Amino acid sequence: MKTPSTRAEWEALSASLRPDTGLFIEGRFVPALGGETFDCTSPRDGQVIAVMAQGQAADVDRAVASCMSAWQDGRWARLAPRARMAVLQQWADLIEAQSNELAVLESLDMGKPVSDVLNNDLPEVLKTIRYFAECIDKVEGAVTATDATALHLITHEPLGVVGAITPWNYPMLMAVWKLAPILAAGNCAVLKPAEQAPLTCLQLARLFVEAGGPPGVFNVVNGLGAEAGKALALHPDVQKITFTGSTAVGKLLMVYAGQSNMKRVALETGGKSPQIFMPDLYDLDTAIDRAIGGIYDNAGQVCNAGSRLLVHRSLHDRFVERFAARTEALYRMSDPLDPATTMGPLVSQTQKQNVLKRVALAQQQGARIALGGGAGAAPSEDGAYVAPTLFVDVRQDMSIVQEETFGPVASVQAFDSEAEAIALANGSIYGLAASVWTADLKTAHRMVAALQAGVVWVNCFGDGDMTQPFGGYKQSGNSRDKHKDSLLAYMQTKSAWFQLA
Repeated sequence: MKTPSTRAEWEALSASLRPDTGLFIEGRFVPALGGETFDCTSPRDGQVIAVMAQGQAADVDRAVASCMSAWQDGRWARLAPRARMAVLQQWADLIEAQSNELAVLESLDMGKPVSDVLNNDLPEVLKTIRYFAECIDKVEGAVTATDATALHLITHEPLGVVGAITPWNYPMLMAVWKLAPILAAGNCAVLKPAEQAPLTCLQLARLFVEAGGPPGVFNVVNGLGAEAGKALALHPDVQKITFTGSTAVGKLLMVYAGQSNMKRVALETGGKSPQIFMPDLYDLDTAIDRAIGGIYDNAGQVCNAGSRLLVHRSLHDRFVERFAARTEALYRMSDPLDPATTMGPLVSQTQKQNVLKRVALAQQQGARIALGGGAGAAPSEDGAYVAPTLFVDVRQDMSIVQEETFGPVASVQAFDSEAEAIALANGSIYGLAASVWTADLKTAHRMVAALQAGVVWVNCFGDGDMTQPFGGYKQSGNSRDKHKDSLLAYMQTKSAWFQLA
């Protein structure tokens, strides 16, 4: 199908779609057992776009039971590795064939510009699935060196039923970062997508079955985190919970795991990532453009958003002036179905109000706004729009420095030495990502070693591929997505000792 090229064409496509709204269990869409529903509202204009089935604990039980049946009869785990690989490759092909429909659903659901979904998110979704498909027959065990009277084998086996709870900022991509290795390892999965943006996750499940995935292997329960998410984390037949979201919820999931069956818990949680600009950086204009993308892409709704700009004092004034001017040139806040839009709304009115409260609090604490600070020239009064915002004159103890905002809000702090920059960067409960801009290789190596972050970029921000483990230090989580190691994280190791004498 030809990709729409104008807002009118995207609007026409959106009007023709009738999204699925049920729970997806045992290969089909079904209503919630209790008949509960919730409205799925578009942040572009506040309009209800779908009425979703709202799963409760009983629906989670039904979804897990379906997965348990599939796990016990081996319809997926016992398939030959190349057969599982073929299903995942076909899954990616079907997603690619429906890119336009998925892009417009995601844009309507969470406000992301449709061009971003089509050109950035969906290619990464496809790369992720195809990468882990190729990993399936590359998992190897070991025969260890023992006495001649014994044979020792080490093998890797899937865990069983895995629960995935995913966020709304990248609905498809974050789901696939979990699902692709879960399924490649031979597990069965129950997905609880964020209630703010569930529509495309349901389509992922439908397309998995269309690709030849056995019914019951991958189920989806829409619902609220405090109900369906909690029930999934407490379920005794779920062997692992994997989660991307807030640090506060991640801590609750660890409690639920302990209260139930001591299931494994993999967390990728909050972030407050620093971007450090040393006085010897190669090109200030290039660094500023990348810094702007590092915080304002996806309207700042990124776990590793580089929201703390640490700038050497000799660069500070030029940096702020150019940053503000280039942001106004690069980011056009408009309707997400307009291909020319470079910044859409936040995911909801609730999130908009949360961000604006944090902006007001920063001002009360003495920070000064150098750019933005409100809704700006929003295309719709009913939309959840917040303009790109930059604070200066901030202190390390301010909330705008210490607390995750999850919106298009950045702060600038000046420093005088490398040691001071490292202290400011590490002075946070988070440690997801960081970047350093410098022309000196020795400086770069020292700072990478000193920074307390799971991902560090040098002279770039956000770059990487599927070989890059993604996850954080400290209260940014305890796991890694992407990379072959995440496949092994959804498996368990078995030691088999054969006595031959």
